Amino acid sequence: MCSGADPDLLNESPKSEQIKYAGIGGTVFFTAVMAFISGSYALFTVFDNVYISIAFGIIWGLLIFNLDRFIVSTIKKRDNIWKELLQASPRIVLAIIIAVVISKPLEMKIFEKEINQVLLEQKNELTLQNQNQIAQQYTPEINRIQSEIQSLKNGIDTKEKEVNDLYSTYITEAEGTAGTMKLGKGPVYKEKREKHDAILQELQQLKESNKAQIIENEAALTQLRSKQDNQVLTSQPIIDGFDGLMARINALGKLAWFPSFFIFLLFVAIETAPVLAKVMASKGAYDLKFEDQEDALAIWVTQQKNQRAAMLATDTTLNEKVYYDVAEDQEVYAYKKQKATDLLKLQSDAFFKKQSDIIS
Repeated sequence: MCSGADPDLLNESPKSEQIKYAGIGGTVFFTAVMAFISGSYALFTVFDNVYISIAFGIIWGLLIFNLDRFIVSTIKKRDNIWKELLQASPRIVLAIIIAVVISKPLEMKIFEKEINQVLLEQKNELTLQNQNQIAQQYTPEINRIQSEIQSLKNGIDTKEKEVNDLYSTYITEAEGTAGTMKLGKGPVYKEKREKHDAILQELQQLKESNKAQIIENEAALTQLRSKQDNQVLTSQPIIDGFDGLMARINALGKLAWFPSFFIFLLFVAIETAPVLAKVMASKGAYDLKFEDQEDALAIWVTQQKNQRAAMLATDTTLNEKVYYDVAEDQEVYAYKKQKATDLLKLQSDAFFKKQSDIIS
């Protein structure tokens, strides 16, 4: 049944023919089983659902089974092996395509650990790239705010240095170690002290205004960094989920080709085995019976066509003779003439009535 053989003809054939087609059918069946496993795993990597995967695997296995059975059953034994190979070449190409589709998901399962390692490296690279891309969005604004904060702090430091310098100036003036070099708090001391106090007051005002601005900028900086971190956290699950079917196929392509190539060759051999076995096998009793059955049907169809053609030719000849004899019959001629005359009269009366109605 799996080989697509006619069970009635096969039962009339020798046991060796039944064994041969049982072997071909077994190959077709187990190829379908492998297709079921392969398709189920492939869809599991996409939907991560066992029931959907098994349902799809059953449909896929039945599809491959039907295709293989069709390929094997449509190959006819001929007297020339090269003609048989030419006839089977499109089917062999189709079998190779099916082998590729079946083998890839199973290769992914066999090399799952190695593929996971490649995917981990790719995920790490994607994570770094993602962080850098997000940082590029926020870094200019963060740098601007940080620069503004530093500028405000530098303004306070500059003003504090100016205050400290003025403090040192009026102290040394009072001690007589600098300035006028006179000990005591004279007019120069008073002038320098007043200047120091004025700058000190400016420093207090500057601290108050700059600190408020610094607090506001630091809050904006914290908010920007929080947005950046949230964007990184939001996009990370997308990177973590980068292990779908296409990603795994690409990761498989980055591994050594030698083991994968031989697994592919194995499935090509399994898939093309029924076709090649039927092509390479000698013509057996089943093939002879099948050919005899087809020839008998072809002869019967040809006979039916010839018979219908002969009947058509005879009927045409009879019709021509009958109508020739009728054409020479005076009674038929007079009858048709009378009818034609009546028809012309009716047409003339109808035309006259229509014209009369128009004029009146």
